[in-house]
Amino acid sequence: MLPTFNTDGDVVLVEFWTKKTNALKAGDVVVAKSPTNPKQTICKRIAALEGQIVTVEPQNAFQQVRHHVVPQGHVWLQGDNLNNSTDSRSYGAVPLALVRGRVFYKMWPPSEMRRL
Repeated sequence: MLPTFNTDGDVVLVEFWTKKTNALKAGDVVVAKSPTNPKQTICKRIAALEGQIVTVEPQNAFQQVRHHVVPQGHVWLQGDNLNNSTDSRSYGAVPLALVRGRVFYKMWPPSEMRRL
């Protein structure tokens, strides 16, 4: 999630109301259980919601542009550092049940405190 978050040591505040009221929107930063490792927590930005179409650009010369429709009950998550992020481009749409909450404030380090 560089440059939004550092690789280590950031402290954020997470709220759970937005998810419970189905008010998540594209652009929100969320904390979720990893779809590939349930013991791991991930922090990614929602790029698309259910029913929206996502275009995935090729990562190398051997791939083609892909289009995905986000299924009902899922979100498409992407890291802010698209060149170095394992996200929905790798593992597909993420079930909403894995999303834990929305990050709304960065607390630490003090020089980077701000609302997200």
